[in-house]
Amino acid sequence: MEQHSHHDKWNSRLGVILAVAGSAVGLGNFLRFPGLAAQYGGAAFLVAYCVSLLLIGVPVSWAEWTVGRLGGRRGYHSSPGILHALTGHRWAKYLGAIGVLVPLSVCMYYVYIEAWCLGYAFNALSGGLAEAGAKDGYAAFFNSFTGATGDGDAFIFTTGGVGLFVLVVLAVNLFLIYRGISRGIEKVCRYGMPLLMLLAVVLVVRVLTLPPPDAAAHPERTISAALGFLWNPSNDTLARLANPQLWLAAGGQVFFSLTVGMGAIITYASYLRKTDDVALSSLTAVSTNEFCEVVLGAMLTVPAAFLFLGGDALAAGQGSFSLGFKVLPAVFQNLPAGAAFATAFFALLALAALTSSISLLQPVLAFLEEAFHLRRAPALTALAALMTAGTAWAWYFSKDLKALDTMDFWAGSVGVFVLGTIVITVFGWALGPVKGWRELRRGAEIRPPEIFRYIMRYATPLYLLTIFALFIAANVVGWNFRFGAAAAFAPTGYVTDLIGGTDPATGAAIPPNTAARATAGFLAALSVLIVGLIFASRRRWKRRRVWANAAEAAANAREERPATSALSAQLETPAPIALLAALPVLAAAQETGLTAGGWLTMLTAISAVTAFFVWCLTRVLRKK
Repeated sequence: MEQHSHHDKWNSRLGVILAVAGSAVGLGNFLRFPGLAAQYGGAAFLVAYCVSLLLIGVPVSWAEWTVGRLGGRRGYHSSPGILHALTGHRWAKYLGAIGVLVPLSVCMYYVYIEAWCLGYAFNALSGGLAEAGAKDGYAAFFNSFTGATGDGDAFIFTTGGVGLFVLVVLAVNLFLIYRGISRGIEKVCRYGMPLLMLLAVVLVVRVLTLPPPDAAAHPERTISAALGFLWNPSNDTLARLANPQLWLAAGGQVFFSLTVGMGAIITYASYLRKTDDVALSSLTAVSTNEFCEVVLGAMLTVPAAFLFLGGDALAAGQGSFSLGFKVLPAVFQNLPAGAAFATAFFALLALAALTSSISLLQPVLAFLEEAFHLRRAPALTALAALMTAGTAWAWYFSKDLKALDTMDFWAGSVGVFVLGTIVITVFGWALGPVKGWRELRRGAEIRPPEIFRYIMRYATPLYLLTIFALFIAANVVGWNFRFGAAAAFAPTGYVTDLIGGTDPATGAAIPPNTAARATAGFLAALSVLIVGLIFASRRRWKRRRVWANAAEAAANAREERPATSALSAQLETPAPIALLAALPVLAAAQETGLTAGGWLTMLTAISAVTAFFVWCLTRVLRKK
């Protein structure tokens, strides 16, 4: 049987690692993580973050790589096909529809944000950003540029509007996906990721060498104070750790930052060979993301903003969009050669967004090719039509960014949690503890610690469900995380936007938001469409099972690599994981001295994450 383009393959192991790392490294690394760390206290947040990384990040990443590779060996590259093949149940392919809905929905609005980054980079280079900021303020420029002032206001096709950049970004994404796994995704990530990290290092060095902008008026705003604000343990570190919202923020950041639950890693891993390592490759992608987030992101954004805003403004919480597109442009404006650094920063964000967005398109393209046995060109045409409609939706309903926010919450947050839970359940329970663990270790160049067999079967699903329950409690029913008479529930804007409500302060009725309701309807219609496509192709799924069995038999007959290297046989417990496990203990030290406590936490975090990254990367590069 002709296999068509959905049997594309990776050209190199480093290529797939950089592609997965590229899908993870995005705006959250440089904007969301630093803001959360500053808001919840660097040391306390770091404790919860490391625990979440060990209980959610690493296990779910290992599960997605393993499930994807096994599904690919059976001839499938999309979540519906892979779940159908691995569970043996006909209904599983409909459950896998969420693995198409989530990446498609997220990408529809993500390319819109990507266009902001590109547009800001262009305007910073041309001087338009500084001119607009000096005239009306950067907040006003952001609202005008993104169309937040009113529905349809973003349809402006000049360099001062987002329209041209949306078209450019959409075209670039579709072109790279058309080029395929090896010639498109792998190539852009192979060069894009090193360039991204180089830009980040240059910016970090520049920020850490900044003098106080106004030493006379604000002598407390120094780089040393900025780093202390971010990293210093406080006397209430243990009390902060009792806050459920801290754990919710840390767990959510780990989950979303690694792009687990998006369907991208499953699809990427499905193009691997049977004995291609997934254990070390997954850890290397995770470590790359953590290096960009903890070392580069934290040391770039918060110190720069602290110098010009002070600690009070940051501690109050700055949204990612506010921090990145309203605050930091003002910071760059006050720097020598600020236009150049602003251009580099927004180019960095645009590149990070690009490597993420193309990873979201591949699962959808793989589904269209697989379900209907389409060649790449007609499958891409269908994908382009869906993307154009969805991006235009988020683009048009731009008032207060309501459509974007609604899509991000229900698809990019709720949907991601659901898909991640499904994948870890398939690994730990559908495949079973023996088969799943054997698949993870097949061809592995490290031996994952035996304790993770039980973590992935019991602890990770339980922890994930707990975080998800806290997420729903906080963001849907509006629980204040108190009990008894002090408990209060006030449905959040995500609920009142859809069904209306009552203002708890004034008692006034809150009408539903038309754009939010319409967007929820759009997502529902998209869900029905995807399920309908799966139903329409159900006969082909049955025929593909015969071919899938043959594909797995052929894969089994290939020449296999040695199961483990001599080095890996000695590494039952990877040293960096042990180092990360010790990190929360060090970070929780109750140091009251500003310098001692801050240096302890900061150097421990940076050393641990850097060692983790270098350890993984050197072993990947050593194995040709």
